[in-house]
Amino acid sequence: MNLSMKWLKEFVALDPMPMRDFTEAVTISGSKVEEYHTEGTDIDKVVVGRVLSITPHPDSDHLLICSVDVGEIEPVQIVTGAQNLKENDLVPAALHGSTLPNGVKIKKGKLRGVESFGMLCSLSELGLTLNDFPYAIENGIFVLQEDCKPGDPIQQAIGLDDTQVEFEITSNRPDCFSVIGLAREVAATFQKPLTLHTPVVKGGHGSGKELLDVAIEASDLCSAYCARIVKNVRVKPSPRWMRERLRVMGVRPINNIVDITNYVMLEYGQPMHAFDLRFVEQGNIRVRRAKAGESITTLDGVERKLNESNLVIADAAKPVAVAGVMGGEYSGIMDDTTTIVFESACFDAVSVRLTAKALGMRTDASSRFEKGLDPNNCLPALERACELVELLDAGDVLDDVMMDGTIEVQPRRIPLEADWINRFLGCELSAAQMEEILGRIGCRLDGDTVVVPTFRPDLQHKADIAEEIARFYGYNNIPSQSLPGGAQGKFSARQRFDSAVSSAMLALGLSEITTYSFISPKYYDKIRMPVDSPLRRSVVISNPLGEDTSMMRTVALPSMMEILAKNYNNRNAAAALFEPAREYLPTEPDKLPMERKVLIAGLYGNDADFFTLKGIVEDLLERVGVTGWDIAAASDEFSYHPGRCAVLTIESERLGVLGEIHPQVQENYGIGERVYSFTLDLDLMFRCAQTEKHYTPLPKFPAVTRDLALICSDEIPVRDLQKAIVRGAGKLLESVRLFDVYKGEQIEAGKKSVAFSLVLRSGEGTLNEEATSSVMKKVFQELEKIGALLRS
Repeated sequence: MNLSMKWLKEFVALDPMPMRDFTEAVTISGSKVEEYHTEGTDIDKVVVGRVLSITPHPDSDHLLICSVDVGEIEPVQIVTGAQNLKENDLVPAALHGSTLPNGVKIKKGKLRGVESFGMLCSLSELGLTLNDFPYAIENGIFVLQEDCKPGDPIQQAIGLDDTQVEFEITSNRPDCFSVIGLAREVAATFQKPLTLHTPVVKGGHGSGKELLDVAIEASDLCSAYCARIVKNVRVKPSPRWMRERLRVMGVRPINNIVDITNYVMLEYGQPMHAFDLRFVEQGNIRVRRAKAGESITTLDGVERKLNESNLVIADAAKPVAVAGVMGGEYSGIMDDTTTIVFESACFDAVSVRLTAKALGMRTDASSRFEKGLDPNNCLPALERACELVELLDAGDVLDDVMMDGTIEVQPRRIPLEADWINRFLGCELSAAQMEEILGRIGCRLDGDTVVVPTFRPDLQHKADIAEEIARFYGYNNIPSQSLPGGAQGKFSARQRFDSAVSSAMLALGLSEITTYSFISPKYYDKIRMPVDSPLRRSVVISNPLGEDTSMMRTVALPSMMEILAKNYNNRNAAAALFEPAREYLPTEPDKLPMERKVLIAGLYGNDADFFTLKGIVEDLLERVGVTGWDIAAASDEFSYHPGRCAVLTIESERLGVLGEIHPQVQENYGIGERVYSFTLDLDLMFRCAQTEKHYTPLPKFPAVTRDLALICSDEIPVRDLQKAIVRGAGKLLESVRLFDVYKGEQIEAGKKSVAFSLVLRSGEGTLNEEATSSVMKKVFQELEKIGALLRS
């Protein structure tokens, strides 16, 4: 939406200010300015000149030598080829060093040996057309008929000194598609009074009731329709002030009648149309749906087929306009038109939009109607058009307004909750301040209720009222406040724990992956899940992307195996991956599943084996503070090798499983290497982790080191030996470390040699040989209980 600053100042008396300050202020208040442009800035040193004398060129039969008064001490000599000049004509004179709109620089020079100190300009050389100055001629010098004198800047003389501001108007603000609507916004922004003019029509030229009858037959698509007749129409060019405003607003001037309808549309935001009454059969105007098979030739000369969904303005026999979009060619204004009908109506927004789209026509009128207009604006706009007819002496306005429908609509009422608005905005405004701000945009208070004007359909709720108050109070005036609430600006304990787990896995050389939580039922077959396993009862997705993503996984192993298989197929020699994944276990019908967060890892290659995997688990649990866990061999885990698998427990709860993947599972995924994997319950790990750090002073007394070499059955797990040592040594044991496991010729078949290094220390004094021997004796007793003897 373009806006003429000259036109705006008729409604708002703004203080002088730079355009940059103006545009920034209205943009901050909510009326975004895209750009602005002052006319005539591309013209320099072009002034009004008076032709004092004209003499023929001595060496040319078509050039003339003109002496031109340009307001300086001496007249200047300019050579021209135009033949439409005479003495005393006022003309645009481009002097030496001047610039024209097309970027041409004018310099003095010689034409056929005669010096010329400038150029006399045509209309087009100033960037204008005959629509802007109808009295000019197209091919010749622009002879001015304006009230000006030699030396006046041409911009001032012909009105090229206005500033055009382009606003970006959102579709929920139909009122701002008008000069008055934007003026109201500007007045509210700068806290200036808005001066509105009430149209006054003198009339007195008889009644129009006998000449025209108006009726709405499709009241669901047209809420209001009013019309007024003008007779003795005198079609001629509009005055300069109207042409200037239309030009700045981006509308081409045509003639006074058409220009009046465009002028009112721009000023009031109410599209209008004018019919030649001669072509309205029987003087009947009906607002109805089009009939099957009807067509109309619109003002652009295109015949358009209509259907029953299109709303039309029709006479007794045929459509004369497509309602809200474009008039018909046959009933348009012509040079010999003597009696016209001005139309002002309120059509349904959806109907206009669908019709314009179906017929391939988008006009200034349809773009306004489709946003929803104020029915209360119909009559004032019609009166303004008739007032302009009388002002421009364009015809005689008849007395009666023919109308149908609901011309007046009651305003909406919204409760004013001052306390809520202050909490919502974070400010402290009184009810009186709010009333003053709302009054600037046309609202008024009736007790504790805001009466919203009908031209503001976007104000629907109390939040909308709060927004209006914020806009014109000034967003920059609202104090900054921290957001209230109990949200902590830091990671929770669980988030820190999960991060520590991921960091530990990365430090151990594994790479993190992320997989989808939904899989295919066939994946359960690939990991050898029994048919009757409760884990097959998965949550089914109602609208899956496909069969491979049709349900939520109950185990994370299939997702890990898919990624390992992809790496293997891409010929990666080794892979070590992990994922903090979620498993979804169904509960009762119609209830959400139980989400369990697990840590799953998978690896192959690099000579990895069961003990590589076990070492990763032990190191991980130690890093994150999980202690007191046990490990036991397992042979009934369906996805794992029955002889190379173990289950971890802590506090009698299953912590997880680790081991070599079953050969059949590896084959199902097409992996030709041994694959190792573990799954740990992250929720249980978090509950059991000792995350608090306790200070331990540095030891004051030296430690005693003892190495043990034990002989035991090959069936006894090393972890059981460690437990026995811990039980025997008690509080004096600082650490125990396995450093050798040996099976060979010197060891009896079915047995193994296991060596540990023990560190003993007392906090009360130095351990002597007697105290040390007593501790070691208890250790040997505990080892003997499980069948382990000291190796001789």
